[in-house]
Amino acid sequence: MASAQQSHSWWSGDWYLSVGAAGFSGPKFEGSKHNKLQFAPLISFGKQGAGPRFTSRNDNPSFSLLDTGAIRAGIVGKFVPSRDSGDGHELKGLKPVKWGAEVGGFVEVYPTDWLRARAELRQGIRAHSGLVADTAIDAFTDIAPNLRLSGGPRATWATSDYFDTYYGVNASESAASGLSRYNPGGGLKSLGVGGALTWQATQNLSASSFIEYSRLQGPAADSSLVKQRGDRNQLLVGVSATYKFNFTLN
Repeated sequence: MASAQQSHSWWSGDWYLSVGAAGFSGPKFEGSKHNKLQFAPLISFGKQGAGPRFTSRNDNPSFSLLDTGAIRAGIVGKFVPSRDSGDGHELKGLKPVKWGAEVGGFVEVYPTDWLRARAELRQGIRAHSGLVADTAIDAFTDIAPNLRLSGGPRATWATSDYFDTYYGVNASESAASGLSRYNPGGGLKSLGVGGALTWQATQNLSASSFIEYSRLQGPAADSSLVKQRGDRNQLLVGVSATYKFNFTLN
C-alpha cells in the first residue's frame, strides 16, 4: 500500500531543467533612448509534458506545477536590478530604485500545435510594490529540420505602484532633476512584437537570435522622464543559448 502511494507522489515522473543565458543590446533603463550590452539568465523547471513545447527568452524563470500538454501553469519569478544615476545621466536627481524581485504565477496554452499564448502575473518585492502582467502570443514553425521561426505580439500592464517607482517624479525629484512633476496611475505599459530564429543543435542544446520591439503606452509614455529625456520606442536585439537536462524522480 505504501509503495503504491509513493509511486503516485506528485514529484514522481519525468522532469526537465532548462538553463541558459541571453546576451543582448537593450535600453539602459525602461524608457531610455540609449542602449547597452546586457546579460540575463534563462531558467525553466518542471514536469515533462506530452504536448508541444515552446520557450521564449521572454519567459521568466518558472516552475511548472501543471502540464497537460495543452495547458501548462505554475510559479514564476523575475530578478529586478537596481536603478540609479549610474545607469544614465538622465536619472540624475531621481530616487534610486533598490534591486528586488517579482514573484507570481504563469499559465500558457497551446490552442494548436503551432501557437502558444502565455501570461505572467507578478508581485513586486523590495524594488517596487506593484503588480505586473505580461502577455505574449507566439506562432512557431519549423522552416528546416533543426531551425524554427517564431514570433508574435506582446503587451504589459502594471499598477500605479510600479509606475510610480520607475516613471513617477515627485516635487523633490523635480527640483533636483529638472524634470516636470508626474504622478502616474496604473494601466497599459507597452505594446510590442517580437521574433526569434532558433537552431536546435542537439536534442537538448538550442541557440537563438531574437529581436523585440515595444512602444511605451499610457502612464509610461506620459512620464516626464520619457517625454523629456527618453524614448517611447524600445528595441532589443540579441542571442541566447539553453541546455535541457532530463531526469526521472520516483
